[in-house]
Amino acid sequence: MSPIPFEHGLIVAGILFCLGIVGVLTRRNIVFVLMSLEVMLNACGLAFIVGAARWGNADGQVMFLMILTLAAAEVAVGLGLIIQIYRRFHTVDINVLSQMKG
Repeated sequence: MSPIPFEHGLIVAGILFCLGIVGVLTRRNIVFVLMSLEVMLNACGLAFIVGAARWGNADGQVMFLMILTLAAAEVAVGLGLIIQIYRRFHTVDINVLSQMKG
């Protein structure tokens, strides 16, 4: 079994990151924006894993575990905010966030 080339792994990570950016910039639903942020975090984690495999050390895996921890915290806080926004405005549209003043 031959290993995946370094360049191919970084290209996949770059494509995933770009798809995440497109999702963040174009979506109006907060849930989809959070999912796009997760895709971007996973793309960064993939880049760390590919780099670690290329140079033969475990630093990439350690960074990926830190990214997973950050993603879990982001999901917990984000879903709590989504629940509060839905209870107050009865929608999860991003445009209603401009009404949250004071």
